Parts: sequence; C-alpha cells; structure tokens
Amino acid sequence: MGFYQTLLAETRREQAELLEIPFVASALRGELSLEGYRGFLEQAYHHVKHTVPLLMAAGARLTVDCPWLGMAICEYIEEEKGHDEWILDDIREAGGECEAVRHGVPDLPCELLVSFAYDQIHRVNPLGFFGMVHVLEGTSVRAATQAARELQRNLGLPGCAFTYLTTHGELDQEHVGFFAGLMDRIEEPDERAVVIRAARAFFKLYGDVFRRLPN
Repeated sequence: MGFYQTLLAETRREQAELLEIPFVASALRGELSLEGYRGFLEQAYHHVKHTVPLLMAAGARLTVDCPWLGMAICEYIEEEKGHDEWILDDIREAGGECEAVRHGVPDLPCELLVSFAYDQIHRVNPLGFFGMVHVLEGTSVRAATQAARELQRNLGLPGCAFTYLTTHGELDQEHVGFFAGLMDRIEEPDERAVVIRAARAFFKLYGDVFRRLPN
C-alpha cells in the first residue's frame, strides 16, 4: 500500500469528525443561512490568501533537499494564484462587502490554522504543509460541489456566487491524483510521520474554523 492510502487510513477518523460538524453538515444539505455562507467565504478568504505564500515558503526549503517536491510546488503555485480574488467576487455576488473582508481580520481559529501552517514550514518540517493540502483538497472534493449545488438551490443566489466552491470541487479532483503521486514518493518513516501528524492537527484546526461560524 502506498503512503497516500496510509495517510487516508490514518486520518479517516479526523476527516469523519470534520464532516460531522453541524455547520459542515448543514452546508452539505444546503441549509446554511446567507449569513452563514458569507461567514464561510470570509474565513476562506483569510486562509486562502496565504496559500501561495505558504507554498513559496515550503518550496524554498524543500527545493534543496527534495528537488522533485520543489518542482511540484511550482505547479501548485500556478494553479492556486488568484483564488482569494474568486472568493471576494463570490462575497460581492452574495451581497457582502468584499472590501471590508479584504481589509478585515480572520477569526481566531482561522488565524491559528494559518499560523500552524507557517510553523510547520519554518520550525518543524516543511513536509508538514502537505498535511494541510491533504485536509483542504481532500475535503473539498467530497463536499464543495455538493454544498454549492444545495446552497444555490436554497439561497436563490446566482451561480457566480459559488465560484470558489464549484471550481475547487472540480480542480481538486485533479489535484488529489497529483497529490497522491507525490505522497507515494515519500518513503522515509519519519517523514511520513510528519505528514500524518500535521494532517491530524490540520483537520482539528480547520474544523475549529467551522465550529465558530453561525449556521
């Protein structure tokens, strides 16, 4: 069994707990209020705007020791550019104040999520960042497209208010295959342990973002 399958197995409980959070379950049924949906987008903006800087920071450290991972991160960067602006567009289409969000600050759980990602890269091991990739991309494949469809139906918003969810649901199906291939190339037990430990923590931290949001 490749490491990617091991990673899935070792974090299955944490992923299940994330999907059982009332906010997430409500989103999958399309039962969020407009306030809840805009709250989700606001917090998403505040962590997604760090995706490219995080990738660059991880890539700078990994390129020396793992050149093949450094090249993979370059591909990720190209894919992730501008996604924070998609979220602001969605907020605007959903009747929110996108500029207020741009210049605002995240809730504490979101700030801790981002801080932990930087801490993994700079203090622990940059491979830990892939634990975050596993959580965000793996969850969006399972949840984003369904949530967008149900929320659009129930909130009566135009499709252009769901660009972030629908696009990520589609893109991340491709990304997961790419990610699985990368993880299967990690062979050292200590390095695998870093990714698993980080992923478990990221599931908890990402879940805390949703636990703070109003349905």
